[in-house]
Parts: sequence; C-alpha cells; structure tokens
Amino acid sequence: SRNVSKHDAQNKSLGKWVMNQRMFHKKNTLSSSRVEQLNSIGFIWDPLDHAWNEHFDQLCVFKAQNGNCCVSQNDAQNKSLGIWVNNQR
Repeated sequence: SRNVSKHDAQNKSLGKWVMNQRMFHKKNTLSSSRVEQLNSIGFIWDPLDHAWNEHFDQLCVFKAQNGNCCVSQNDAQNKSLGIWVNNQR
C-alpha cells in the first residue's frame, strides 16, 4: 500500500515523515520539486479523500455488476463497502 500510518510499529518513523510532508504541503511550505517527487510515486496527500474515492470506485463496480447500490454489510465479500455505503446515508 502507498499509505503509511504513524501507528504502524514497523514504519513508525516513515509514518511520521509522511504525516509531516502532508502537513507541510497543506501549509504550502513544501517545495514544488518535493511535491513533484512525491506525486511521481503516487503519494497520497489526503488519506481520507483517497479512501472515499476508493470506496466510490468499488461502489461503481458493484452497481455495474448488480444494477443497484444496495450493498449489504452482511455480505462477507463486500463487508467494508457495505459499511461505507451505510455510513454515506
């Protein structure tokens, strides 16, 4: 995964560094060359926005396959998507 958490014991210092890059970017204090470097590797600037978009894409696939957006939280194959859809309501 391209998303590193500061709570991940194995990658704690990397997680803190990632958090700092996001903070510097948000404050507009990260140089454009560093922004370009991070963008070139698919850096995720906003993990919440990224997760929302990932779930939305999954919902689009589900709708294409099932003809509706009624994803059950009890469906083991789509449990995470079902929870996300329920939270959007």
